[in-house]
Amino acid sequence: MRSILKTAIGAAVAGLALASAAFAQDKGKIYYMVPTLLDEFQTESVSAIESFMGQVGYEVETLNADNKTDVQQGQMDTAILTNPKAIILAAVDFNALAPYIDKAREAGVPVMIFDRQITSTESDFTSVAGTVEIGHVAAGEIQRLLEEKNGEVKGKVLQVLGDPGDPYTLDIQKGFEELMADYPDVEIITKPAMQWEASNAGSIVADQLLANPDIDLIFVHAAHLAVAAVASLESAGKQPGDVMLVSSNGAPVGLDLIRQGWEQVEVEQPLYAQAAALAMFADKVANGEELEPGMYEVLGLESELTIEDWGPDLKIPGAAITPENVDEARFWGNLKAPEGPIEPVK
Repeated sequence: MRSILKTAIGAAVAGLALASAAFAQDKGKIYYMVPTLLDEFQTESVSAIESFMGQVGYEVETLNADNKTDVQQGQMDTAILTNPKAIILAAVDFNALAPYIDKAREAGVPVMIFDRQITSTESDFTSVAGTVEIGHVAAGEIQRLLEEKNGEVKGKVLQVLGDPGDPYTLDIQKGFEELMADYPDVEIITKPAMQWEASNAGSIVADQLLANPDIDLIFVHAAHLAVAAVASLESAGKQPGDVMLVSSNGAPVGLDLIRQGWEQVEVEQPLYAQAAALAMFADKVANGEELEPGMYEVLGLESELTIEDWGPDLKIPGAAITPENVDEARFWGNLKAPEGPIEPVK
């Protein structure tokens, strides 16, 4: 009798679970156009977007373009034909995908832009990192580190950009140099790592260590560039901490370099918050409702929604990762997406 009762209860619980899952997915399908799955940021974005959208009631189908513009254009055409509730786009090529955004919206399919901001045409919602703000956070941390080392904010900083054709790195540079302008005793040497190639960053660091052996700190604009910087530091006979290192984007390799003592600060690109924001605004976007500008808290980060020529644009600031907080789950580089419920914006 007890086994029959347990079986019945188990069946009821399973039924409730299935009913709950079905209810959670009853708002329809959203397509996520991911540009590539060749790096951890992109693969983790898939997990986060599918999870957060599921929490607010949408089924997500992810289509990988393998970094091919024509493939992503075809995927957009196919998705539009199915009349989904929305399309989330992280574009392989900003300009080449703009006409497909227009095509989707003309067909009544709203388009949300994730991570890779497109300003050449109007979309329904954009969720991006505040890249100028990432530069601001980096500047504040670098000022602190220089003062701790030299007694005041002075010294020599090597700044290694990504590709100079990428607005992501240019915005970080802008924010960084804005706040460093008040400190004339800091000499900033800026070099671009063309195509974001780690080998180019490694060569820059090696050359500059020879030309400027008194470099106090290296600031690179991505964690994979920091790995190459460390290799060059090791080749030059440096030990962890001899030359301070700051990076941005928050990838797992950056967090590992903090744990090893090579890197002092990683300024995170807030992947989880960027994905959560899509889910927070999904109902309003899918229903064609107006979005109100203002401040919104996204996974604990105060973020500003503005109405731009290209539509509603939410910028989410990054946070500084240090040896003291490096293991916190909120940082995407630890690959532990937050489990808390996402509350749709009313």
